[in-house]
Amino acid sequence: MKKSVFKILNIVAFSVATLTLTNCGSNDPDIIITPPASEVIENLQSGIMNGNLDESFTLNSNIIYNLNSSFIVESGVTLTIPAGTRIQASNGGTSVYIAILKGGKIDVQGTSSSPVVMTSVSENPGDWGGLTICGDATTTAGANAEAEVGGFIYGGINDADNSGSINYLVIKGTGAQINADSQYNGVSLYAVGSGTSISNVAVLNGSDDGIEFFGGTVSATNLFLENNEDDSIDWTEGWSGTIDNAYITHTVSGFSTVFEGDKDNGNPKFNNITAVSTVGGTALQFKKESGGTITGLSLTGYDVSIDMKDGGALTNVLIDGVAADPSLSYTSTAVVTAADFSWVNSNVSITTLPLQGTIASKVTLDASIKYLLNSSYIVQSGGELVIPAGTQIEASAGGTAIYIAVLKGGKIDIQGTANDPVVMSSVGSSAGDWGGLTICGDATTSAGVNAEAEVGGFIYGGTNDADSSGSITYLVIKGTGAQINADSQYNGISFYAVGSGTTIENVSVIDGADDGVEFFGGTVSASNIYLENNEDDSVDWTEGWNGTLTNIYISHTISGFSTAFEGDKDNGNPKFVNLTAISTVGGTGLQFKKTSGGTITNIWLEGYDENIDMKDGGPLENVIIDGVAASTTADYKTGTKVDASTWTWKNGGL
Repeated sequence: MKKSVFKILNIVAFSVATLTLTNCGSNDPDIIITPPASEVIENLQSGIMNGNLDESFTLNSNIIYNLNSSFIVESGVTLTIPAGTRIQASNGGTSVYIAILKGGKIDVQGTSSSPVVMTSVSENPGDWGGLTICGDATTTAGANAEAEVGGFIYGGINDADNSGSINYLVIKGTGAQINADSQYNGVSLYAVGSGTSISNVAVLNGSDDGIEFFGGTVSATNLFLENNEDDSIDWTEGWSGTIDNAYITHTVSGFSTVFEGDKDNGNPKFNNITAVSTVGGTALQFKKESGGTITGLSLTGYDVSIDMKDGGALTNVLIDGVAADPSLSYTSTAVVTAADFSWVNSNVSITTLPLQGTIASKVTLDASIKYLLNSSYIVQSGGELVIPAGTQIEASAGGTAIYIAVLKGGKIDIQGTANDPVVMSSVGSSAGDWGGLTICGDATTSAGVNAEAEVGGFIYGGTNDADSSGSITYLVIKGTGAQINADSQYNGISFYAVGSGTTIENVSVIDGADDGVEFFGGTVSASNIYLENNEDDSVDWTEGWNGTLTNIYISHTISGFSTAFEGDKDNGNPKFVNLTAISTVGGTGLQFKKTSGGTITNIWLEGYDENIDMKDGGPLENVIIDGVAASTTADYKTGTKVDASTWTWKNGGL
């Protein structure tokens, strides 16, 4: 009763204050009574958000709004949020959220310099319920369906429906648990229509999805989704919109999925999607008959690229114009980066990433990131791996399971410099830790066309001696030579029928348990090669390789099997210009098996027990040194030493 009396007194006082006399010829004054603001508006004016908003209102960017319960925008009402506004949600779980009902609108007017922020105090996953918008577009759930969150009504027949506009919005700490099967998302879009504008939205640290579409036709541009613990982008009920430009990161162990599509396939479109995980997980998951069309996809660090959860057709998912292939890793040139979202205050700085899987398109690594090679990394035909100067690839000591391979028709482009070489090494750089680099080409080999390599069973060899497998400049490799079987090991670099169109220069292979470099046929040449303490042969060739090596420096300082050269099988007469090989532990200098040979100009051999070994009695005339046949008694300290002291890059700073 007291409340009513005070309310009447307030109205009377307000009415007296607004009483106005008129000049209409009447002695009675006009009385204009303006009702007081509703409790919801009064609270908003005090910086408190709760209740149902039944008249349009514009927030004040100079006030921090405390969201301590549900805040619901009714049909016919618009909530306007100016740039720089901050809404701070209490850690109230499912009772704290913002909802725009069907027929209502939201207008988020953030800018890149002053985004709108909605967050809990601690920004922890599950603190609050996030933002829900209900529209009048079509959904397979039908008209006037009931949402799993809040029981809100959504869905109709107006695909062009407009629920407002969102620009530069940051949401943190959402995903409150409703029940065992349902949680609030960062942003939930229920049958929202294409007349709605959504751009520049960041959802961070949600315990459920970042953004989920329940039917509708709305599209979105520029999404930043970080460490949302269920799916970053989720859709169902035939959503058919488009997402342009999304950057997604997972750095916290747990369930980390980039996409989850479910139920009917509305064929949504996705253009330029970059997703990075440091904790594995599934990248793209499609349930039932769901699918979509994806262009410009870059996935890094996920255990599974494509998961058709319920056996749906892979043709439902088109990636760059062809059906999805779960055997591919889909690591392509990342057209979207974290740097594109400078307006997001992210706490994540990715400095290491796993390098694994199979690629069939162009991939460019980032020199600012250390890559962890935890399994095989394979460049398929049509793929290209670009490695900028200064990039470090750290291989785990996993033996034969750890290697990089460029298959026939693929390319590698290593862009190291003298000051910033590319380095591939295990942590301890111990011989045999990993499998090294294998490159397969289409040049000729005495093994024939489409021969099978002893490592990986890769196919190599063809008829194109000018074939190009790419370019390698300033590369340092350490700790290779993993044992395959009693007769075979990985080398530092294995060249299988690599053609003369390939560029190889300034390469260092150190501490390998097998050969430093080995050529299996082919015509490729190389210059400035540094080979130190490789335990089998420093330079090995077979199958008629006939390229040229210029400026080779070989060092043996550890006791064991130490051979500078081993040539085997058919003699393709490869050329060697400026060869220096020095051993402090004896060993064999140059060994030639069967009818192998070569032509060497400017030689210096020092410290070997035996300089020339024609292992199978091949003629010394097959080996021409400085214009004459090789001699088993010659000293071969006749040339000018290669000065490797000027190769400051050769140890890679390790």
